[in-house]
Amino acid sequence: MAQDFGKTSITSKKAKEKTALNQSKDNLINLRKEGLLNLKKDTIVNDSIKPKEVIDGIITHNAKDYTIQNAKNKTVTLYNEAQVTYTDIDLKAGIIVLDYKNNTVYAKGIKDSLGYHQRPVFKQGAQESEQDSILFNFKTKKALVYGVKTVQDGIITYAEKTKRVNDSTIYMRRMRFTTSKKKIPDYYIQTSKAKLVPGKKIIVGPSHLVLADVPTPLYLPFAYLPLSDKRTSGFIIPSWGDSNSQGFFMQNGGYYFALSDYFDLTVLGDLYTNGSWGLKTESSYYKRYNFSGNFSFNFENIIQGIRGLSDYRKSSNFNIRWSHSQDSKSSPNSSFSASVNLGSSTYYKQSLNESNNAEYLTNTLSSSISYSKKIVGTPFNVSLTATHSQNTETEAITMTLPSLQVNMDRIYPFTGKGGAKNNAIQKTGFNYSLQGKYQIDTTDDEFFTAKMFETAKKGIQHNISTNTNLKAFKYFTVSPNASYKDVWYFDKINKTYNATLINPSTKKLGVIENDSISGFNRFNEYNFGVSLSTNIYGTFNFKKGRLKAIRHTIRPSISYGYRPDFAKEHNLQVQQNSDPTDLLTYSPFEGGIYGTPGSGTSNSIGISVNNVLEAKVAPKDPDSDEEDRKVTLLNNLNFSTNYDITKDSLRWSNVAVSLGTRLFKDKLALNANMSLDPYQINSKGEQIDEFNSKIFRIETAGITANYSLSSKDFQKKKEGDDKKKNNGNGAQDTPDLFGQNKSKTNDFSTRKSNKNKEETEVKETILYKNNVPWSLNLAYALNYTNNGLVSAISNNSLMFSGSLDLSAKWGVGFSSGYDVKDNGFTYTSLNFSRDLDSWKLNFNWIPFGNNSSYNFFIGVKSAVLSDLKWDKNKPPDRILF
Repeated sequence: MAQDFGKTSITSKKAKEKTALNQSKDNLINLRKEGLLNLKKDTIVNDSIKPKEVIDGIITHNAKDYTIQNAKNKTVTLYNEAQVTYTDIDLKAGIIVLDYKNNTVYAKGIKDSLGYHQRPVFKQGAQESEQDSILFNFKTKKALVYGVKTVQDGIITYAEKTKRVNDSTIYMRRMRFTTSKKKIPDYYIQTSKAKLVPGKKIIVGPSHLVLADVPTPLYLPFAYLPLSDKRTSGFIIPSWGDSNSQGFFMQNGGYYFALSDYFDLTVLGDLYTNGSWGLKTESSYYKRYNFSGNFSFNFENIIQGIRGLSDYRKSSNFNIRWSHSQDSKSSPNSSFSASVNLGSSTYYKQSLNESNNAEYLTNTLSSSISYSKKIVGTPFNVSLTATHSQNTETEAITMTLPSLQVNMDRIYPFTGKGGAKNNAIQKTGFNYSLQGKYQIDTTDDEFFTAKMFETAKKGIQHNISTNTNLKAFKYFTVSPNASYKDVWYFDKINKTYNATLINPSTKKLGVIENDSISGFNRFNEYNFGVSLSTNIYGTFNFKKGRLKAIRHTIRPSISYGYRPDFAKEHNLQVQQNSDPTDLLTYSPFEGGIYGTPGSGTSNSIGISVNNVLEAKVAPKDPDSDEEDRKVTLLNNLNFSTNYDITKDSLRWSNVAVSLGTRLFKDKLALNANMSLDPYQINSKGEQIDEFNSKIFRIETAGITANYSLSSKDFQKKKEGDDKKKNNGNGAQDTPDLFGQNKSKTNDFSTRKSNKNKEETEVKETILYKNNVPWSLNLAYALNYTNNGLVSAISNNSLMFSGSLDLSAKWGVGFSSGYDVKDNGFTYTSLNFSRDLDSWKLNFNWIPFGNNSSYNFFIGVKSAVLSDLKWDKNKPPDRILF
């Protein structure tokens, strides 16, 4: 009986425990209904005040192996792949213990023969952390964490002990933070204590930099790191260096203003020990689905030499750049765009802090601001444009402020029913355009002064044209055309002879003076012509080999044009010396922006012949299903000349010849041109009315060749390679023969554009063996001139650029050229780069020439710690005067 009683007691005890566990489980699921989780009540006894729940959400949990509930101590233990969710909190770990009595949850990993794994991962909203263990209080939101790892806006933090005071404040001890994603970071900044405000900032005490687990002597007394998805204002640390002509300097230091979500402002300054200084302002703006752009203004005050000595010089340069683009979605029928680059002609050549290779090597600055609108329901569209063109060598500037253009789409007033165009009359179309222009021609010295407007030119031009075409003799196309031009000017030139002044060219008395007379003036002219053209095809078939056929297409054309002499009725005469009978004929419209009336009758015949050569090639495998491939052997071979009927001699013009083709699977682009003179030249270099004995004399000739080659050309093609090679529209990338521009290392625009990229992603290291990626771009140019007396090669140069990846993380680039005529190298630049995973290294070097300089940079890739860098550069020693 005792044994039976004992069994009964044990069974009863287990049954009771099972019943209690089940009851506890049911109660856990219905926490809010049953109120068993220790509701917090107000100490004031008042029926109007309802008790407030400590836990304002339902806790759900699960585990892979088992769940143990202790009803007496009110705990739940979860083992293996445990997970607990509560409101916006998600906790995963190897072991989780829920304590409903104390409103806490404790989580840790599982330690076995394989080590410590299933470390707790705590996630609340967008914040996520991984730690060795964590103790979290549901009631106070406080937490105690050991061995935590968190990621905040790209910054990875490690801390031995962390105390979470509330949702907005976290204190850490023995903390390391880095942007390296490696298990053993490339670098980290170590500090004894820190304060973290998630999503806002990290404030740390005394800290030092550690590279590859090796402490460095670089210490900081404190640090403040902003953590925000939004842009924040802050100081920009300058780079430093020294120059032979300017001394020691600091460049690109200043302040970044995050003014709003739509635009910002960066103010940078340069200081040099010899007294030179520079100021730069940059602003970017963007409004989604509307517009975007950026604006910059650069000013430099440059001092050369020592004050008081004869070599002392001082100059000021400025440059304004503005680019604006409009989203087509914002206004389908109108658009506004701007591309401005203006300033001092010597800016790019004298600047101490500008490394724009393309602008340095060219001699033209240009700008354009335009607004265009399509008038809906009409064939008209209107555009208003302001332009600027500046030659940096001659310092001549031409501006249009503004230019008005009105265009009418081609209309066909004689079409048949349903818009049919079956005959020449129905095919007759008309075009109309109006252009008004206010043009200023000035120089650097008069730029932005009132004097630049004194010689401004203005005028309006109307153009009307019509043409049609019809078939003749089955194989020919006849295309008659006519055009009319009407020009309006608001001033004209009146020349007078002044016998009291000395002519500076002849050193004698008598000067012709020009007076500008305001008033409305106009002239018009018209012309008409006709052309006859056809296509001739010739095919040569081959019976053997892969080459199946060659087709030669010839497109001959002959045209006739006539224009009367419109200058006679407008030309005036003026006495040009002391002899009153010696008169000079001139046009009162000379110097006008739309020219002068056509002088002399034009009655000429034009002849042109265009040739195209194509081949049909069979596939290598005759049994394959591939179709025959068409290969263009000769893109064009053109001949053109004119015969002027009105002239009594020298009626033939030069014969213009042009040739273009692409060879070696479009790798080589070859273009050539020639101008052939049919007439002889006398001892003065003038044409005489006698043909050359050898028919033609080459007056000018030129040839250009571009060739691109890379290691990919020697690899087997994979599906999709052709699409990647082209830019979506079949066009190949244009090689950059000038090399890359050196951007400022603390350029905020570069940081913002790369902020969302995985800047610290570790690139996989690959053993290249003998497959080293490389690329080579070649450009050759040759020009020849012959005036009949002297012949010479005016240009003979080879440009080349390329890149070589020595390894997956080492890159070398170069761009240079060789002038065969002058026997010397042209502008040369070398650049070296090294991917250091979370860091990057760049070295740009221009070894010789007027622009000789170098720039060395090593720094963290991440935008958050971009000021952790070393930047050393030597600007070019400019020859300013």
